[in-house]
Amino acid sequence: MWLIENVPAIKQALEANTAIIGTIDTYLLWKLTKRHCISVCNASRTFLMDINTRQWDDELLDIFGVPKSALPTIVTNTDNLGVATCTALEGTPVTSMIGDQHAATVGQLCYNIGETKNTYGTGCFLLMNIGKEPKPSTHGLLTTICYQIKGEEPYYAFEGSVVQAGMLITWLKENMEILSNVAEVETLAAQVEDTGGVVIVPAFSGLFAPHWKEEARGVICGLTMYTRKPHICRAALTSIAMQTVDVIKAMELDSGIKTTTLKVDGGMTVNKVLMQLQADLASLTVSVPADKETTARGAAICAAIGAGCYGSLQEVKDIITANDPPPTTFSPSMPEKVIKDNRIKWDKAIERSCNWVELDEQEQ
Repeated sequence: MWLIENVPAIKQALEANTAIIGTIDTYLLWKLTKRHCISVCNASRTFLMDINTRQWDDELLDIFGVPKSALPTIVTNTDNLGVATCTALEGTPVTSMIGDQHAATVGQLCYNIGETKNTYGTGCFLLMNIGKEPKPSTHGLLTTICYQIKGEEPYYAFEGSVVQAGMLITWLKENMEILSNVAEVETLAAQVEDTGGVVIVPAFSGLFAPHWKEEARGVICGLTMYTRKPHICRAALTSIAMQTVDVIKAMELDSGIKTTTLKVDGGMTVNKVLMQLQADLASLTVSVPADKETTARGAAICAAIGAGCYGSLQEVKDIITANDPPPTTFSPSMPEKVIKDNRIKWDKAIERSCNWVELDEQEQ
């Protein structure tokens, strides 16, 4: 929309029907096969697709001023998308397109209603499979396409995104110079049994799901003369876990399903202190797969089904379950009183982080 409004050449090309529009997956597929398509998952993120019909919505296109003729064809995650014509991959069939977090959900084998995964990277990205009926969230989550196999109805998901996870640890290293390397946060956090009353809310650019407070800013509460570097490090890991807990609780309220196991992946899952804190504060089992590259695995699963190597997700799940090493699990062991104390302090700190800046001040 910005390009249409601010770059005359783009507007003119669209009016002349000599330009096409798409996301990064659309661009990559075009470079590979000259097919103009977009995965149903990524199309659901454009604000231009009706997630019920999985078609471009005429009313939304009118609002944003986007011509339908320039948009790519919406495809499932296992469609045959042509054959690569570029040199290195020439002759290779392309049989899948799928978004990052959707692929991770497939790779985590979350094929049953209520199964939930969390990817710990620069941020945290939680998806809960809610089945074949889209449900609007009333607790600050996004309803999105989870995945769709060709010839089948799509599965939908609730999604909640946490902006600051690994980035918070990077901030401790780069900005505050508390760490010599990001791995040190686990070593330091393990040196203390608790945060010493310190709570960090890393709302550097506001609070995202499920709070949605654009005017919030980061705070560190509960500092005393007793506070040392290990307490700050443990408080940082606790904040990542608590942000995840907030999203899980919203998912439980929206779905009516109690989460008993959280399937996790991403770079931060090597941090055992964080994984145990997550199990404790969310009161559930955290399951870390042997193969942590679940996004790549999910894309490969879809491509294999699209190529006809496997007949269904269940067939793939049975093979993986039978052959993969068992996951590493973390079970909750924190006393209920300590969990409640963490909850109370976290809620107080969230409240203090809100209304920190005026919205018109942000725009200046």
